[in-house]
Amino acid sequence: QVQLVESGGGLVQPGGSLRLSCAGSRLRFSIYDMGWYRQTPGKERELVAAISSGFSTNYADSVKGRFTVSRDNVQNTVYLQMNNLKSEDTAVYYCNAVTRIAVREYNYWGQGTQVTVSL
Repeated sequence: QVQLVESGGGLVQPGGSLRLSCAGSRLRFSIYDMGWYRQTPGKERELVAAISSGFSTNYADSVKGRFTVSRDNVQNTVYLQMNNLKSEDTAVYYCNAVTRIAVREYNYWGQGTQVTVSL
């Protein structure tokens, strides 16, 4: 079945950087809109950044100017470059892939990767 596997999370100090990766398998990656979401305990999962199949991007206001989303359709991978990290960026980050074929939506999630921003 379709798999999305995130990597690159970890512990980083405020002001530091991390790059998350999400590798997709068993899906026609290029036709999917890809997104990065994050969630903290007791809160709703929120969209951080997204990149469409046509390579258009959008970002949450809280990360604009600090995070960059990109994709490599040859490697079937989407990336999230996170710079100038803040403590409020601490969360579990999830990769999402979604597309619509005819009337059906195909929507997949990765297992998540923890990002902790702390001294």
